[in-house]
Amino acid sequence: MKSVANHCKTGLKSRLCAIIGSQWGDEGKGKLTDILANKYDICARFNGGDNAGHTIVVGDKKFAFHLLPSGMLNEKCVNVIGNGVVVNLKSLKKELENLDRANIDYKKRLIISDRAHIIFQAHIDSDISSEKGLKDKNIGTTKKGIGPTYATKARRTGLRIHDLKDWDLFAEKYNSLLASVGKTADDYKSELDEIKQIREFVISQGMIGDTVQILSDAYYNHKRILAEGANATLLDLDFGTYPYVTSSSTSIGGVCTGLGIPPQRIETIVGIAKAYTTRVGSGPFPSECLGEEQEIGEDIRKRVILNFF
Repeated sequence: MKSVANHCKTGLKSRLCAIIGSQWGDEGKGKLTDILANKYDICARFNGGDNAGHTIVVGDKKFAFHLLPSGMLNEKCVNVIGNGVVVNLKSLKKELENLDRANIDYKKRLIISDRAHIIFQAHIDSDISSEKGLKDKNIGTTKKGIGPTYATKARRTGLRIHDLKDWDLFAEKYNSLLASVGKTADDYKSELDEIKQIREFVISQGMIGDTVQILSDAYYNHKRILAEGANATLLDLDFGTYPYVTSSSTSIGGVCTGLGIPPQRIETIVGIAKAYTTRVGSGPFPSECLGEEQEIGEDIRKRVILNFF
């Protein structure tokens, strides 16, 4: 029997390459993804939400993407937000408006999975409340409602992007979701109106699609796909430093579940690391500066964050 174990390819010859953070995040995945996107037809996000931070500099312009794939700045690259991502529609609108101001044409270059779940203000409020309740044992989340959204997804009470297509049914499901987390529509009177406006824009631009089928068709038509991860391996829900982790699969398995891609199609995995390791969020960190050196550690951390954003 002929062995197929060594089917992976290196460098830019890969038809499907995955960019994965190998530490606790902020390794520079966005920068590499932007560089490689010039050689790929599709850039696809497979996990996380607008808790991710991908900073890309083009000339004298600086773009801080949180939800959008890093390939948005490449005019020839189609960008996919996969089913494994949770979508804050308000954040999406803001990031697209930033592209508009920079005269970057993204029309017909962004496709959002109809299976991706939607983040609401109730999720964000729940996240903030939970972190406050944990006090000094908090997870250190970005308070963007990511965890609570994945929780309602698991409880099967969440709303998905395809629900936007039937507005009356969407409003009904929205009220049911609020009830499931102990809230009512009166608590969020303006949110539905705002989402309705964004919905009309997203639908008019043809941004909603079956990305599993789209990626499958692209692969069989010999298009090259770049899978972009958010967060990093040590924040993986299953394999990270639990419980101080994020709420999605940040390692290579997330490519399969978050995009609907069979594992045998992944030809190259690029793990990104940085020489000076930092940790996103709270939790144990073996090389952290404590005691007399804590002020030095805090200063370095602040400098890294300010430089990143």
